[in-house]
Amino acid sequence: MQTDEQRALLGAFVRRRRENMAGQDHVRRRRTPGLRREELAERAAISTTWVTWIEQGRAASPSAETLSRLANGLSLSAAEREYLFELAGRRDPVAPLPGNPGAAPSAIAALVSALAWPAYGLDPAWNLCCANAAARMLFAGLFDAGPSPNLLVYAFTHPAGKALLPDWENRVRRLLAEFRHDYGRNLNDPRVQRTVEWLCAHSPEFRESWESQSVLAREGGTRTFRQPDGQITGYTQHTLTDVERRDFRVVFLQPAG
Repeated sequence: MQTDEQRALLGAFVRRRRENMAGQDHVRRRRTPGLRREELAERAAISTTWVTWIEQGRAASPSAETLSRLANGLSLSAAEREYLFELAGRRDPVAPLPGNPGAAPSAIAALVSALAWPAYGLDPAWNLCCANAAARMLFAGLFDAGPSPNLLVYAFTHPAGKALLPDWENRVRRLLAEFRHDYGRNLNDPRVQRTVEWLCAHSPEFRESWESQSVLAREGGTRTFRQPDGQITGYTQHTLTDVERRDFRVVFLQPAG
């Protein structure tokens, strides 16, 4: 829910951006700087009332489509557009997928390769975009299908994934609840939809858990794994988000003890 402070900040931001834009008659002297509200409304294809209410910080709750048109009318940069939607408490309906969307962000790739502990990067669909040697050794069979396997597919359908996780049913339910937490942010990503559709069609356990609508934040904590010799090893899981690409995650496992 949008707070009074967010509405005030949004109003001030929109007003200043409007005032910084050149008006249609900018060659002549004007009483007010930049665009008039009516001019911005025309550029954005929204009503002048909406521009006024947003700038005044009213509790009017403009739709995501209205905000998208306003952002276009103000010619906002990607960072400015993200800021506008954050203040409005809305999801940008036309947020584009980045170029080469499956590639690991450089910060995540560098951290993963530098760590001696098991570490890997996840894209929005929880495909592994990178992994170090320790992770490849721990998650036996994960990379059999190719260079960018999916963590959910591995956990729910791969025999090695089931063998690796003690208390498999509870672990995969939690894993899926954590994925759903991310899923809400990435509905426009076709990779995410394909992953869910494939697993619903090929894993009864996934389909049942998916329909339960459970949601959990991806929290750290103890994670145990069963080695091929039957020995149980413990780790403390840590998850970080990339600053520039917040739809990506880096996960690393600190050995317990």
